[in-house]
Amino acid sequence: MWDGITTGLSTAIMPFNIMMVVVGCFAGTFIGMLPGLGPISAVALMIPITYSLDPASGIILMAGVYYGAVFGGSTSSILINAPGCSSTVVTAFDGYPMAQKRQAGKALALAAYSSFTGGTIGAIILLFAAPALATVSLSFQSADYFALMVLGLTAVSAFAGKGQVLKAMAMTVFGLMIATVGTDVISGAPRFTFGNLDLVDGVSFLLLAMATFALAEVVMTVLKGQHKEEEPDMDMASLGSMKLSKEEIKEVAPTVARSSIFGFIVGVLPGAGATIASFLAYGLERNLAPKRLKEQFGKGALRGLAAPESANNAASTGSFVPLLTLGIPGSGTTAIMLGALIAYGIQPGPRLFIDNPDVFWSVIISMYFGNLVLLILNLPLIPYISRLLVIPRPILIPLILFFSITGVYLVSFNTFDINMMVLITVVAIFLRLLDFPMAPMLLGFILGGIMENNLSRSMTISDGSLSFLWERPMTLSIISISIFVLILPLIRVVLEKMGFGAKASETKVQVDRNDG
Repeated sequence: MWDGITTGLSTAIMPFNIMMVVVGCFAGTFIGMLPGLGPISAVALMIPITYSLDPASGIILMAGVYYGAVFGGSTSSILINAPGCSSTVVTAFDGYPMAQKRQAGKALALAAYSSFTGGTIGAIILLFAAPALATVSLSFQSADYFALMVLGLTAVSAFAGKGQVLKAMAMTVFGLMIATVGTDVISGAPRFTFGNLDLVDGVSFLLLAMATFALAEVVMTVLKGQHKEEEPDMDMASLGSMKLSKEEIKEVAPTVARSSIFGFIVGVLPGAGATIASFLAYGLERNLAPKRLKEQFGKGALRGLAAPESANNAASTGSFVPLLTLGIPGSGTTAIMLGALIAYGIQPGPRLFIDNPDVFWSVIISMYFGNLVLLILNLPLIPYISRLLVIPRPILIPLILFFSITGVYLVSFNTFDINMMVLITVVAIFLRLLDFPMAPMLLGFILGGIMENNLSRSMTISDGSLSFLWERPMTLSIISISIFVLILPLIRVVLEKMGFGAKASETKVQVDRNDG
């Protein structure tokens, strides 16, 4: 192992490979900032360039573009509520409200620090535990994945405001319904396509996210008449400080640590990816937050921004575990990279770190350099990036519309997607006017497809029986945790009615009075 690490280090620190890291991070960050393009498009654009490079340099370049795009995708989410890629949708939940409060500088800085920490922790774990983690990844079966998705759906309350739990549950079911549109993976039969070939592949998550956030936000702004307001002449001071106080660092430090490790673990699972990791990490943090901080989620909470940013970058790193050690792509982006490796004549799998140690270890070591480069590149640019908020709304709104529509079109080159996006936007605006939260719908949609596929496989293996839910200890444990999470709010209500909640509140008030 140490010989391999030494070989990888000597390859990674070669001046040309360091330049590849810098170029990849810069290109990925720029492409990631454009709403709708994301890491898949960014890495795909790099493939023709990498053909002239040796395998290690080519994969290092694409890896730099990958986590650079994830890193940069948070910028448009925070500033204009238009997610740069699917894994930064959750970033907009609290990042955009912070920008509206003229804390854009702090939001971008916190996103940069959280992303750097998540990526670094992920790279360190990957460096020392990649072979062992591959075994863990292989131990997960369809039943375990189904149970994990059920656990993810229990986080729906994390995306609901006060008194909106029923609305959030309804929106989750709506998201699950949308996820059923398309071709059934098991039977191959089209479902709810109404004879339209454009719906055979289902509804794109990117299309859904852009419609419910970017376009819906633009239309809501126009409906409220805010687009006619004259923007004041804002200087950099009005955009807020980039510095975090000691109290704020203490508040987000445990969140960043937890979300980084959690995100990496989710990223290791084939097919999970950074998007699911960011949703689950956000839900986990809101459920763990005390009541005082829980109410701030969705309104500009620091934890709500730090959690998904740490998780999605750690998950991006974690997705290289199944790619490099098993030859199984952990996400759409790593699937493209798998094709590039095969084109180089390199077969990813258990023997990769034996047959091609320079490629295996140099890619892992370059990830740390990449995260460092991203931090150095992005922090000085924050004051200039934040100037996006100074653009008058009559100019900014058409720009958001242009980038959102263009981003969705460039993914499929199909005008039907644009029409579908407009239709979903209309429905989203109607639901937002009725005060329905959009995030649970996205959560249901992204987990629905994976949950259904694994449920079908599990029932096929168990001859149509639900016995798979308790036959495996891992499945039973995850289902038990899900049930506990579901009944926890009921337990709290019962305790409050019995007087425990009231006594706790009285004690807290008495302590506050004594402190005063």
